[in-house]
Amino acid sequence: MKRSDKHNRFRECITAFARLKTNRFFRPSVLLVFFNLLAFPALSAPQDIKNDQNILQEEIKALSTAKLRSIEPILEQLEKRGAIYLPLFQALLNGQLYFKKSNQDIVKLGQDQKGKRVEEDLFSNAKRPIESISEYKKIRTNNRLRVKLREIISRLELESQDFETRKSAIFNMIGKFQKEDIDFLQELKKQEENQSILELIEFAIALNDVKYSPILDTRIEALEQISGNLDPRVKNTLNSILKGDLLLTNPPDSQIFRPLVEAELGRIAKKERFYSLLEKFSFGLSLGSILLLAALGLAITFGVMGVINMAHGELIMLGAYTAFVVQSLMPQQVGLALIISIPIAFFVAGSFGALIQYFVIRHLRGRPLETLLATFGVSLVLQQLARTIFSPLNRQVLSPDWMTGSLVINPIFSLTYNRLYIFFFALFIFTILQITIKKTSLGLKVRAVSQNREMARALGIQTNRIDALTFALGSGIAGLAGVALSQLVNVGPNLGQAYLVDSFLAVVFGGVGNLIGTLVGSFSLGILNKFLEPELGAVLSKVAILIFLILFIQRRPEGLFPQKARTLS
Repeated sequence: MKRSDKHNRFRECITAFARLKTNRFFRPSVLLVFFNLLAFPALSAPQDIKNDQNILQEEIKALSTAKLRSIEPILEQLEKRGAIYLPLFQALLNGQLYFKKSNQDIVKLGQDQKGKRVEEDLFSNAKRPIESISEYKKIRTNNRLRVKLREIISRLELESQDFETRKSAIFNMIGKFQKEDIDFLQELKKQEENQSILELIEFAIALNDVKYSPILDTRIEALEQISGNLDPRVKNTLNSILKGDLLLTNPPDSQIFRPLVEAELGRIAKKERFYSLLEKFSFGLSLGSILLLAALGLAITFGVMGVINMAHGELIMLGAYTAFVVQSLMPQQVGLALIISIPIAFFVAGSFGALIQYFVIRHLRGRPLETLLATFGVSLVLQQLARTIFSPLNRQVLSPDWMTGSLVINPIFSLTYNRLYIFFFALFIFTILQITIKKTSLGLKVRAVSQNREMARALGIQTNRIDALTFALGSGIAGLAGVALSQLVNVGPNLGQAYLVDSFLAVVFGGVGNLIGTLVGSFSLGILNKFLEPELGAVLSKVAILIFLILFIQRRPEGLFPQKARTLS
């Protein structure tokens, strides 16, 4: 029953009720009739729905007995009925469509929240547990059918009221539209109000015209419309035209059109080269941000104390494992766990750094070789400790929703959110550290000790305490680098070793003890590495960078930003 019919019935009842005498003998009977009339649609509706579902089941039962080659014609007939069969097409595409062996009913098999198999009605979404999978038989598909199903689903979704569904359907169907689909798009264009979808429809029509239109002017106009578009389907279409697959039937027209296509392909190739370089540059900045976080701690400890800490990589590893442990304790709150792990990782790595300085390094002051060997031994101990507690297997730290996905600039260039967040996080830590060194009392004492330890001691500065705080600060920053790395790679006992040498190179290249130099050195090495890797490979690129740095240090031992005295600036 339609909504208008229900309203008319309601109005008639009210009118009749008002005309009746208000006698007490009339009231019970009138009320009884009144409520029966109102209840009639509600009582009849479930029966109508059930009948409709039975009819739909009868229409699709042919799928249960159809051969694989006979399924496609059935799907084409069902498509003509409209979006009512959209759940069926989606279930078949996802491999979830089955039929009962007992009565040939078509159902969808899914899972409940506990992971148990359940039977789902395609039209009512009703679910019930199943006793045995043997009661059902899967309706098979092949690659050809799956391609057909995607096209059918996209065509049905074109009429969806949901903006994102409609947009996604048009985007997925671009380059696959038939003539009747283009006619439908023309009608859809007249009704569409959303500007982004309108642009997408115009692009789809233009791409179709440049492929199939028999009129030269139409093709030229369409080519101008899609000019500069970096969608891969544009390039593929234009290449097909040059191969002769989609040329005009009139040879003179083809001779005019071909140079235009070649010129457009040249413009596309030029843009692709530019964005390829831009992509390498962005990857270099991403690697440089990790190197910056790892090298900042080394810049402080090496610049102030002159200590080469071979356990610095393991301090990075401790920060990464801290993020893993915090997330294990808060599995349902991934984003909050990541934020909480930042100060905790700083404290854990800083505490280990303070212990290393107190028990090892302070007893070996002035003996760089012994210090190097001792810290190398500490690194082995920390690695074995991680293997004992967490096992040698790598662990995964999940990324929160706001760090997943990409910022899409165009179809061939995008920036992942996790790398963007890490880049700005590294710059933030650098800024805080720079302010700490330049503007705070601790920073003043650190610079005094780095310039002249004996003079600083004579002025009443407790150099041993400053050494401990400096080493703890540098170690804590290494822990922050570990948290950042956990969002890019899996956490393992050897995590920090891969970045130890590169961090030292960044510090030496930029200038020992100079934070600005460390910043420039980290990003320079990161960018250089990403530009050389595609050409030389991962190993040879690192060898080339090492040779370059050796030659560079021979000419400029002080680095890019030399200091007259070993100061932090």
